[in-house]
Amino acid sequence: MTDVKAGVEYKINVDGNSFLLDGKKYQLLESILDTESMTESAKSIKVSYRTALNYIDKIESALNVKIVNTTKGGKGGGGGTTITDEGYSILKECKKINAIMELHKDVNEIESEVLDIDESKGIMTVKMKQFEINTPLNRNYKVGDKLLALISYDNIFVMLEPQTSSIRNIIKGRIIEMKLENEVIRVKIDVGGLNLYSDITLSAEKDLNLTIGKEVYIGFKAMSVATLKL
Repeated sequence: MTDVKAGVEYKINVDGNSFLLDGKKYQLLESILDTESMTESAKSIKVSYRTALNYIDKIESALNVKIVNTTKGGKGGGGGTTITDEGYSILKECKKINAIMELHKDVNEIESEVLDIDESKGIMTVKMKQFEINTPLNRNYKVGDKLLALISYDNIFVMLEPQTSSIRNIIKGRIIEMKLENEVIRVKIDVGGLNLYSDITLSAEKDLNLTIGKEVYIGFKAMSVATLKL
């Protein structure tokens, strides 16, 4: 199997100026926020002090804003580097992206096919094994296209009975595995020969009295399905 590691980059836009902030530069800013030291921050990301300064200069020049303030100490030291309000705003947005990515890092990957496109409703009907689901309309797709549908574990709800709600996709299945992972129950559900995973809380598992072999319904919103054309 091919080993693929994807790095994260953040596209920062400030008053019409943009900069692609990679993971290392993000870590530098985060370390400066924590340590208020350019020297320590450079060490933490394993670059020289000069390289760290060059990183900051590139970001500030591209965005035309000041993201750090540096003060020099006298003979006794006392200097330091702090994040400006603009720099903190950039960091906050990056942290929000990180939080979302961490929340949705585990996903069900399902090979599927476009069966129907309804432009008036803004949805597509996609076939997965023995069942069909609704996904958001993508005008780059056409009927017959092969897709990879992605649904994060935490976006799949487990129910004992179908419920009337904004959830468009409700499918009957059977629990075939349950595991405790990081304070949540990871439930493996067989739906028409396809295995899907859902992460639920310990209290939800108790309230629903879930057990292996139990028939349940899973549900997820159309908007929670991301698709990639194969």
